[in-house]
Amino acid sequence: MNEIEKTYDLFENIKHIDENGKEYWLARELQKVLEYTEYGKFKPVIKKAILSCEGSNYKVLDHFAQASDMVEIGSKSKRKVEDYKLSRYACYLIAQNADSRKKVVAEAQTYFAVQTRKMELTEKEYSLLSEDEKRLYQRNLTRKGNYSLNQTAKKTGVKNFDKFHNAGYRGLYNGETA
Repeated sequence: MNEIEKTYDLFENIKHIDENGKEYWLARELQKVLEYTEYGKFKPVIKKAILSCEGSNYKVLDHFAQASDMVEIGSKSKRKVEDYKLSRYACYLIAQNADSRKKVVAEAQTYFAVQTRKMELTEKEYSLLSEDEKRLYQRNLTRKGNYSLNQTAKKTGVKNFDKFHNAGYRGLYNGETA
């Protein structure tokens, strides 16, 4: 695996997809990848990124959604900690405001700039496609998603893919099987 692929995987591995298919990153996970050892030292970076977002006349809440998580603090007790669900744009702004002396920050700046540009081009190009081309494009996305799902399932030890996929169908279609 080359350096570009490692960088890509580094940020893709902490990406989440919500129930509406929208991608997001969690600030506390991004903090660790960007080599900030304490969330308290990372918060000023987030605050600067929020100011940049406001200054660009974007809706802050569209890119920096408040979230919380329960973390273990010892002796199996937990407490609630603040977090943010970040859009790709928010991550880009954070990378721009992070400690540029860190190699991983430079990698983050490049990753989020390139991926943001790809998304812009994809959306623009998609709107120009015919209905048949859009259908084929969506089919290809589904194929790639299924491949990724199968790879992940295989890594976690799934052996019977028929039952695995059928359970997915039942979950989507109120108990009906494929």
